[in-house]
Amino acid sequence: MSGAVDGAASAAAPHAGSWQVELPTGTLQLRVDSSEFAPDSLLGYAARDNAKRGFLFLSKVLGKHWPVTPQRMAQIHASLAAGVPELPGPVVFISLAETGIGLGQGVFEAWQRDHPGQPALFLHTTRYRVGAAPLIEFEEAHSHAPRQFLHWPEDEAQRALFTGMRSLVLIDDEASTGNTFVNLLNACRQVQPDIAHLHLAVITNFMGEQGGAALAQRCGLPLTLGACLRGGYQFAPGAVASSAAPAQRFDADAERGASASFGRRGRSAPLRLPDALVERLAADIGAGQSVLVLGTGEFMHAAYVLGAALARDGVDLAIQSTTRSPILRWGAVGQVLEFADNYGEGVPNFLYNVSPGQYDHVFICHETPPNAALFELAALLDARLFHFISEALVEEIPVR
Repeated sequence: MSGAVDGAASAAAPHAGSWQVELPTGTLQLRVDSSEFAPDSLLGYAARDNAKRGFLFLSKVLGKHWPVTPQRMAQIHASLAAGVPELPGPVVFISLAETGIGLGQGVFEAWQRDHPGQPALFLHTTRYRVGAAPLIEFEEAHSHAPRQFLHWPEDEAQRALFTGMRSLVLIDDEASTGNTFVNLLNACRQVQPDIAHLHLAVITNFMGEQGGAALAQRCGLPLTLGACLRGGYQFAPGAVASSAAPAQRFDADAERGASASFGRRGRSAPLRLPDALVERLAADIGAGQSVLVLGTGEFMHAAYVLGAALARDGVDLAIQSTTRSPILRWGAVGQVLEFADNYGEGVPNFLYNVSPGQYDHVFICHETPPNAALFELAALLDARLFHFISEALVEEIPVR
């Protein structure tokens, strides 16, 4: 067993420093040891309506709570993919729902471009069941919706990669305690007890050197860490009680409209969208018009792929996603929109830092069949709905 190694660490410590942030929910002390990019270009600070964890490092490059260009997202994907060391295969990449899903799939696709022909598989965890196959369950304890699930791949060749994995790459926006990674690793060991190497790819690593070494001991196998920013933090919670409603009401027999085609049951190739869709939308956008491509909940990566394709056609746009995570209007969150959940769990959903009428065009990408919640969101943003039935079939749903 080896200790943790931060493959991106360097003798110099660019962008190092310490900050103290007073939040409505407590006091956050942050230390940055080194960062590939200016820290304030990577993250802001937000207050969570969550009694378990009253703060949020709000990523400005993830495409979740903050609008970001596809070019910037691609830069982060490439950076984290470059930080993955040479690993014994098969290599399985798993990203964490819901926040890390798009990031993980982007990192996987960037890594694939640099490792053509190397056997690898991408999966993302989920809070929904797809089909009747058995679920592997683990916990994300600090989350507002702690139950997470991992599906077995449906394709026989992908299932062989999964059961034969030698290296595991786990991707999320942030590493703090490492508890969720340990829980997911142990879930994967139910499938393959002899995993030889674990690599963590995160935008921000707040575990510190000692925390990383302790995590390697807990995992009991060689561990490497790749991150855009490294440091540590302490949070002293204030006396603010959470008013947020539960964000998870899992029903094992419920059909939520979650697709098996985009990562829950495995992918071994980049996501491709119909050229005709990109061409049609690009033709609808006038010179100088503003565009938002919006993912919904766990369905994030298709919005990035569509946005990146439009950007290659010269469209100036931002990418973002809705979320079930309740965040207060404070700090890096200047606008909060609340609406119904299109997956039908009956939990509130949110969109941050977007105002109705802010964009000339809003394209909402969704995997669930059209429903009242989606029409409500489309009306709120004067948006168009695009139902991603499969990789090759995307249907625009009339809203007017």
